[in-house]
Amino acid sequence: MSTTCEAWLGIDIGTLSAKAALIDSRGELIAVGRAGYALESQAPGWAETPPHAWWEAAASATRQALDAAESDRNTRVVALGLSGQMHGVVLCRADGEPVRNAVTWADSRAAIELDAYESLGDEMLRGLANAPAPGLAGPILLWLQRRERDLTGSARWALQPKDWLRLRLTGEAAAEPSDASATLLFHVEQDRWYQEAAESLGIDTGLLAPLVASDSVAGRLLPGAAAEFGLPAGLPVVAGAADTAASAVGNELAPGDVHLTIGSGAQLAALLPEYAPPAAGADVFRSAAPRGWYHLLPIHNAGIALEWALKTLGLSWAEAYALASTVAPGAEGLRFTPLLSSERAVERGPAGRGAWTGIGLHHQHAHLIRAALEGVAELIGTGLRQLEAAGLARGRLVLGGGGTGEALWGEMLTASLGRQPTLAPRPAASARGAAVLAQRATHSGRSGG
Repeated sequence: MSTTCEAWLGIDIGTLSAKAALIDSRGELIAVGRAGYALESQAPGWAETPPHAWWEAAASATRQALDAAESDRNTRVVALGLSGQMHGVVLCRADGEPVRNAVTWADSRAAIELDAYESLGDEMLRGLANAPAPGLAGPILLWLQRRERDLTGSARWALQPKDWLRLRLTGEAAAEPSDASATLLFHVEQDRWYQEAAESLGIDTGLLAPLVASDSVAGRLLPGAAAEFGLPAGLPVVAGAADTAASAVGNELAPGDVHLTIGSGAQLAALLPEYAPPAAGADVFRSAAPRGWYHLLPIHNAGIALEWALKTLGLSWAEAYALASTVAPGAEGLRFTPLLSSERAVERGPAGRGAWTGIGLHHQHAHLIRAALEGVAELIGTGLRQLEAAGLARGRLVLGGGGTGEALWGEMLTASLGRQPTLAPRPAASARGAAVLAQRATHSGRSGG
């Protein structure tokens, strides 16, 4: 008779896919599942997702992970934790039914609302800590309240993606500090919703869910949700954390370490031993640890710029790496500036626009793609140097995502970063981090508050 293995489940709601990760009592990965969805753009600058697409993908990914685990051993899931993309807004009714599509971090329509933040005054802006940007929840919610009053008025909650999923799973509405601190409606140092700032902006603070700790049990799995996900009803559901904070947990980072993740964009997250105001172009957000923070330097033009270059040149990723490997470093004087969309954190130099420069008659597709790869690597290196100059990158540099298995890309990154990054030891770091938070909560017996 086979023994039963206790497992903890983490679900991550990413920008384009949901992942589910099961870990055992030692924190080792048992199985991973994944299911995708698309961003929708009904107008220039808009980037939305129907929340039910997250639900369906999360259920599919969970069942994949459970099936993979059961093929190898008998598994009993003890608790579930959540992570997810930051900044976006889901307007929903009390039961979690959305009143409209979710507006994601990639949406820029709220740029016209940023002037409202400038009127808050220095004290409130210091409390909010971070520079206003259109993809953050505060400006998005302000745009929705001003232009979709009927829909906003019919909503009970304005939630971040993983918090919406938790509401549908448990029937309980809650937020937690790592996501809340990235809304531009949160007093980052005092660790609370900044009611005074929200009210000054005219935002309905009743839409903001009560705060609980990231590693606390925030509810129990409802029978209907349990049936769809293939999990036992009544399972403890832990609050979880924003994807970057969850990744730091999943990769076991310590203060002073920097976590580099590369996808459509890139992020450099530097964990802090104590609160420090934003520096070096970075934002400051709460981590998943009690009274923990990190600086986050976002780089918008990473994978998205390379995808554009591949499409323009008619290349696959395999063809791109093969061609680039035939050209010496420096691409014989050809340079690529990957500023195809705006950058708000990384120093951009005088041009501020994307371009291939230094082109000669001898340059071919191989040079163009080599220069594109080197240009993105150099932009990421510039971001790291900004953090280093501010004394924010004294520990390990841990790399996850974005072609980490490609030797050529690794060589380019190392050259640009000026040091050898450590590869993240485990895949699906955000989902694994959510599972670790679930494990901590159920081992410690913590409940919300």
